[in-house]
Amino acid sequence: PRAGTLAGSVRRDRVAAATGSAPDRPSRSRSMPRLTVERSTDHVTLRLDAPERRNALDLETMAALVAALRAADDDPDVRAVVLTGTDPAFCAGLDLAEIAAGRLELAEVARLDADPWQVLQELTTPTIAAVNGPAVTGGLELVLCCDLAVASERARFADTHARVGIHPSGGLSVLLPRFIGLRQALGMSLTGRFVDAEEAAALGLVNVAVPHDQLVAATDQVVSAIVGTDPVVLHELLATYRRLSGVPLAEALQAERERG
Repeated sequence: PRAGTLAGSVRRDRVAAATGSAPDRPSRSRSMPRLTVERSTDHVTLRLDAPERRNALDLETMAALVAALRAADDDPDVRAVVLTGTDPAFCAGLDLAEIAAGRLELAEVARLDADPWQVLQELTTPTIAAVNGPAVTGGLELVLCCDLAVASERARFADTHARVGIHPSGGLSVLLPRFIGLRQALGMSLTGRFVDAEEAAALGLVNVAVPHDQLVAATDQVVSAIVGTDPVVLHELLATYRRLSGVPLAEALQAERERG
């Protein structure tokens, strides 16, 4: 389900159309990942922190995100991981300017073990997407790969893979129809239409939509509820969900009974 490659080079005019900015942006250092890690008593918040490029992902930021996710998962005191972005966006997906300049290729992501979408689906610690703004394409895939999602009223969701000429590889074509159904998923992917927070909650794409100024409080409530559960059973339950997702119904029900 994770197969997929960059469909050739992305033309600079496509980059401009997708990002709303000039395609020939100045080169920047590749040694500064844009990610902040905020540690609380019982959870970690990972914040994509490149607001000037709508928190688009370059190779260094993806590698830093993978390392931070694994470090949180290895810490027994961390009961939940929150993924969010610095306003105004959650995440615009892959940095298309980096792709157009030849500095970002999916082959390199795999070689450097810097795939946050895959790692999110492997964690044993519950993950929560606190969607503070638009989550587009790879950003939408980050939301899909989290276990729970709380959306600000400013959040918008879209799959623009077909528009920018990149085949999905972060699980979108598998996970999106599981959450919202095949017909609705095709409607998003084939047209690139945007879904607002209220519709996203109605479709099941997110758990709840809240006013923007209540996003942090609403997310904290979810974290508190998770912290109040039995950690051993919670990890087993999450592992069961992971293992049975996509398995035929009869087989899944039998496997669940065997684990019970």
